This record gives sequence, C-alpha cells and structure tokens, in this order.
Amino acid sequence: MLAVIALGGNAFAMEGARVGDPREQIERVKLAAQDVADLIMLGLDVVVTHGNGPQVGLLAERLSDHLSLDMMGAATEGWMGYLLANALDNEFRQRGINRQPIVIITRTLIHENDPSFQNPTKYIGPIYDKPTSERLSRERNWVFKEDPRGGFRRVVPSPEPLSIIELNAIKLLLNNGYIPICVGGGGVPIVIKDNELEGVEAVIDKDIASQLLATLLKADMLIILTDVDYVYINYKKQMLSHC
Repeated sequence: MLAVIALGGNAFAMEGARVGDPREQIERVKLAAQDVADLIMLGLDVVVTHGNGPQVGLLAERLSDHLSLDMMGAATEGWMGYLLANALDNEFRQRGINRQPIVIITRTLIHENDPSFQNPTKYIGPIYDKPTSERLSRERNWVFKEDPRGGFRRVVPSPEPLSIIELNAIKLLLNNGYIPICVGGGGVPIVIKDNELEGVEAVIDKDIASQLLATLLKADMLIILTDVDYVYINYKKQMLSHC
C-alpha cells in the first residue's frame, strides 16, 4: 500500500505560524520522522510532502530584494527536505529500516490565467500586528489579511495545481524502494510561456498539491498530519445563530 504523508508547519516548529531556531527545527522534525517510520514499519510505502508558509514568509521578509517568491519556494524545499532526510535516515538506522529518503526539488504546473492571481488568499509567514502589516504593505507592496488566529499575515495567490513536472522521477524512486520527499510547499509554481517554463510569484496549497500527487500516483491513502485534533468546519470562525 502507498501513502502520501503531508506534514504541516508543526513538523518544523512549536508554533506553525513562525520559524523556530535551528535546534528547535531539528527536534521537531525528529518527531515527524517517527510518525513516518511507524507507517513504514506497518508495511506501507510512503511519499512525504510538507508545507513551507512560515519559511517562505521569513525569506520574503529578509531576502525579497534578492529572491523572487518562486525562488524562495525552491530554497525552502531544499532547506526543509534536508532536515527531513537527516531525521528519517537517523530514525531508520535506529529501527533497522533499510530505506533511504531522497529530496526532490519539485515544480508544479499551473495556468497563467488562474483566477487566484486576482484575489490572493494564501497565508504565508509570521503573524503581524496591524501597524506593522500596514507599514510592510506600503514598503513592499504586500497584501495582508486578518488571520483567524488573530493578527495579520501576508497573502499571495494560490493557483490550482494541474500536474507535477517531476512525477516520473518520483515514480522511479518509489519503484526502486526509496522514500521521496517532494512537492514541498505545493511545489514551485510554473507556467509555460512561449513554450518555455517560467516560475511565478505564488504559493500552491500543499494539501491540494499532495492530493493531486496522491491521485497521480494512485496512492491508497493521503494522510495530512497537523497540530489540530479533529477535522473542523468553519475552523475558529464565529458562528451566527438564527432566530
């Protein structure tokens, strides 16, 4: 059986909306690696995906003059994939699991006219107070919206993923017994213009991209690991009563 495991932000920091220090990131990823190893011990083949909102937000805050948003997505795939690969290798050695994780910087094809570019909704980065968000909006031309947990966060377009460019490589690794770590942050959003691939400033929802990957791989299950205890409708939204 094949499972696609999508890790949330809590796999890399105690609070999913921020980026922890290096030691905290390493310790948190160790816990995620234990969950992945548990499933392998049950006899499942696995593919691991992960979010990257806080990490991209941090890079955007510090390096936006040097990296475009798609470059930041690729950078975080390497950053977080490296942490996961180390944690999984260490956990496998302790348990005697003869498997090896492989990090794939993944690109995801989208449509250049996706309607999300007209209405950014994808939260990335840390939570700011209102004055700070207003200042950053003026200085960097960022768009902010109120976060359900309080405060304000940057929002960017979240286009629908159409296909995974590295799909055949992921299949090849799976067929040869490796553990692909891929589609980080939903993958780097790519459009085709004049028959050439081009990255765009957007963030693809990692759960939707993970679902697409699971479908394309004909996986038996998609497991989304988060720090929320149940599946909710209207999560943290005020419900109105009707008389």
